[in-house]
Amino acid sequence: MSRTEDPRVPPAEPAGISHIEIVRVIERLHRRSLDLVRADLIEAGIDDLSPSQVMMLFTIGASELSVRDLIERGYYLGSNASYSLKRLVEAEYVIRTASERDRRSARIRLSEKGRALCDMIRRNDKTYQQLMARNEAEMRDLETTFRTLKRIEQTWSNAVRYRDMGSDD
Repeated sequence: MSRTEDPRVPPAEPAGISHIEIVRVIERLHRRSLDLVRADLIEAGIDDLSPSQVMMLFTIGASELSVRDLIERGYYLGSNASYSLKRLVEAEYVIRTASERDRRSARIRLSEKGRALCDMIRRNDKTYQQLMARNEAEMRDLETTFRTLKRIEQTWSNAVRYRDMGSDD
């Protein structure tokens, strides 16, 4: 009788990955992603914005939105978002206008310069994706990883919003 079949030996706990381990990997992955964007900027001779500000351009995307919407979509802190947005406007990557309905509220959208930069980063991103997904199986793995990360994001958002941390009942 093998050890795994012996009823006196309790079954081993599943190896499982903790949330903290997932967060640490995501955090490192995020830093490496910003490193790639930084390298792309240096290669293109662009030195007037940071990789985080480039990511803010992607949050704005093709939309025209309020500053409040930008902060909520990108999970930015108000003061950091204000500073980054100011720099993006000054460097002419973003156009900021007063709202027609409420002059106290600003609307933002990408300028032609901002759209061109996003297009360049997207082209480079395709190269990085080809390094990650060299065949159909790897592409499916990448898609599964994306769906899993989205599910984790939704679960954690709900846990914060509703304080539903689950129970053993």
